[in-house]
Amino acid sequence: MTTDQTTAQEPEALTFKAEVQQVLHILAHSLYTDREIFLRELISNASDALNRMQFEMLTNREVLDPEAELAIRIEVDSEAKTITISDSGTGMTREDLVDHLGTIAQSSARAFVQQAGEGHKAAASEIIGQFGVGFYSVFMVADKVTVVSRSFRPDAEAAMWASVGDATFQISAAERAQRGTTITLHLKEDAAEFANSWRIEQIIKRHSDFVAFPIYMGDGDRQLNQQKALWRRAPREVEAEQYQNLYRQLTLDADAPLMQIHLSTDVPVDMHSILFVPAKRERGLIERRIEGKVKLYSRKVLILEEAKEILPNYFRFVEGVVDSEDLPLNVSREAVQSSPVMQRIRKTLTSRMHRELNDLASQDAAKFAAFWHEFGVFIKEGIATDYEHRNELLKLLRFHSNRSGEELITLEQYKSRIVDGQTEIYYLLASSLEGGRTSPHLDPFVARGIEVVIMHDIMDGFMLSGLRDYEGLKLRNVDEADLELPGEAEAAAPQVDEATFARIVERAKAVLGEHVKDVRASTLLRDSPARLVSDDEGMGREMQRIQQMLGREAEQTPRILELNPASNLIAALARRLENDPDDAVTTAAIEQLYDNTLLIEGMHQNPATMVPRIMQLLEAAARG
Repeated sequence: MTTDQTTAQEPEALTFKAEVQQVLHILAHSLYTDREIFLRELISNASDALNRMQFEMLTNREVLDPEAELAIRIEVDSEAKTITISDSGTGMTREDLVDHLGTIAQSSARAFVQQAGEGHKAAASEIIGQFGVGFYSVFMVADKVTVVSRSFRPDAEAAMWASVGDATFQISAAERAQRGTTITLHLKEDAAEFANSWRIEQIIKRHSDFVAFPIYMGDGDRQLNQQKALWRRAPREVEAEQYQNLYRQLTLDADAPLMQIHLSTDVPVDMHSILFVPAKRERGLIERRIEGKVKLYSRKVLILEEAKEILPNYFRFVEGVVDSEDLPLNVSREAVQSSPVMQRIRKTLTSRMHRELNDLASQDAAKFAAFWHEFGVFIKEGIATDYEHRNELLKLLRFHSNRSGEELITLEQYKSRIVDGQTEIYYLLASSLEGGRTSPHLDPFVARGIEVVIMHDIMDGFMLSGLRDYEGLKLRNVDEADLELPGEAEAAAPQVDEATFARIVERAKAVLGEHVKDVRASTLLRDSPARLVSDDEGMGREMQRIQQMLGREAEQTPRILELNPASNLIAALARRLENDPDDAVTTAAIEQLYDNTLLIEGMHQNPATMVPRIMQLLEAAARG
């Protein structure tokens, strides 16, 4: 290994940015139990530099040391208590060293400092590296660090960066014959365990076994990592723990994935892939990342860090790796996304994802329920956006109903339970499951033994744009004004005569004015006093509901208020009007009934405005 030496030139002392000083202080004085992750971070950085070098040399051979092996080398000196990590990657200039090792994005540093400073018990492996502070993890184990680097550009000069983890760092010229970077760590007394070849090897096996470049110990006589990409092996050769290790290396997620899909094909496209479905929608304690990253390789060369077009957008929670011999190495990002090979890869992976998820649903109900809880919202998005795979997605849909209790049902299960004469699937849109189960719209369905799907997710309204029927059954919103239900139910007896009931209808029209389209007697309600129904197209109010749930201003489209002649409350209000046409309590009660219907449906824009009226009604009730 080449020895790197500084020249006689006096080093220049520079000051770290304030946010870097905060990070350094936290790391230097933290007693993390998994300090070994510093090596993972340094190897990851070296691997990135080697990837960039590999990609650069696809089109440019005018580089320093074009024949040098792309590799990482590690040396330990137990007597001197040092670790040296070298790579033959792109290297850095003096300016690069100042920019990359002297500053951190303020937002990243601030988030890291907040998390670490609040005394959370998070493992270092879960937070370091997520905010661009990975390199600085070296100060958990070292009290002095030097970095000697030379850029791949032929005319570039070597430079050295050095720091003892305080407020400053030094930059000076250096001598280095080869391109790349060498980092030397002078270990703290309590970190001397890391100056041990066996310890280093164990750390690499745990964290960096599948780095795409060889990691050598010493002068290159012994390779520490397997290097052969896991996704290029036959699935039967891979152990469950190896999948989990790869997943952790890709994501830094401490939890094991919910499932993995290992696929190798020759036709219709050469492809080697491992995809992971995470256990949780949010990965990481701070980042709260809900979108995965699928890395795209061509002939073992990383060409896209994040291949967004590799799967439909509704599968964007998937993590993984895809490698293909059929993709040209020097293709541009735009050309990759539009190439016929990419289209075949996308089609193959999408079909496999659908198949695996449907297999999971049929073979492991508990595990699929966990998947649905985390990622069901994405499947609903797919219903609205991907007509081509609609049938496969429909099998994955799960809903609560007024008869399912805590269980989730499929549309197939719903269809198997329809009553005689039923030709529609009835659904109720609600702001919550509890709100849906108390909805007055359910009255006539309960009386007839008809099941109603309760849709209470913000994505449901959007999903319905792509879900208007299922196997010959049209989906029907239970709030439609012209609802005619199959089966029979015993009619509820009116509590007042038509003339008396007409007075409460007219008063409601006068009190509510333009807030309602009409007020009329209900032919379906049994127990509930009132409900709001619509006679307009369904999508308008469904999108209005989405706007409301997002907290955005949404103009209320006037609907029809139906009053129940069989309700004791409506009858009592009608009699009060009969005795006193100007009764203020009846006016307040009508307003409250209307607000109640909006509140139950999650459509009330400001429930706090009801409080004075409720107080008025309570006072009236107290007076008797």
